[in-house]
Amino acid sequence: MASILKIEDLSYHYGNNPKPVFANLNLQIEDGEFIAVVGGSGVGKSTLLRCVAGLASSSSGNITLDVEENDTRRSRSVVFQDGRLMPWRTLRSNIAYGLTGLNLTAEQKRKRVDDVLTLTRLDELADRWPYQLSGGQVQRGGIARALAVQPHLLLMDEPFSAVDAITRHHLQDQLLAIWEKTRKAVMFITHDIEEAVYLADRVIVLSGSPGNIALDKRIDLPRPRQRNTDALQSIAQDIANAL
Repeated sequence: MASILKIEDLSYHYGNNPKPVFANLNLQIEDGEFIAVVGGSGVGKSTLLRCVAGLASSSSGNITLDVEENDTRRSRSVVFQDGRLMPWRTLRSNIAYGLTGLNLTAEQKRKRVDDVLTLTRLDELADRWPYQLSGGQVQRGGIARALAVQPHLLLMDEPFSAVDAITRHHLQDQLLAIWEKTRKAVMFITHDIEEAVYLADRVIVLSGSPGNIALDKRIDLPRPRQRNTDALQSIAQDIANAL
């Protein structure tokens, strides 16, 4: 499988601080691969994602996204810690807003929105306002908006950290179902090791100061995975030991 994302010798400094957050970082993601990035606070997990998203500029190094350019879709999209739905727009309108600027007819935009509403199981909530949605539904709305632009790479910055444990488990399972259908490449930032092991094909551990990759662990467990199995817990412990 070909690499869709290549990060080479990447370094990042905050402002004029001489010490980098992370330095000389190298990472590749294959098309259709689900990777999770874990690490302690301040090690640069979210900053790395923002650099890949184009929301922050690295101090040095290269980020190459090897995808075919197309004005009907975006190369990448981001799901943040909160759904970031605009309160003055309905769920449907929030999702449609993400399509602004793409070369699509009104009918094509309508179909895109309908398709992702179905995919995220939000069809019946399409005309609700954000205040009428639960926290989990808002997050699914954020995922739907990100998927509507048909990105090659889906970037997720601790998207389930603000919901309760039961909702979090439901959202994890729903995300896996969506990934199985779409086979997008996913870069998923989380501080939860068990979440990373449950979801990902590979878990990348960032640690140190400046941060760098301490472990690149492939999760060779069959899907669907069962939570709290000895095999899953053993891998989670290996990752914890690398932090």
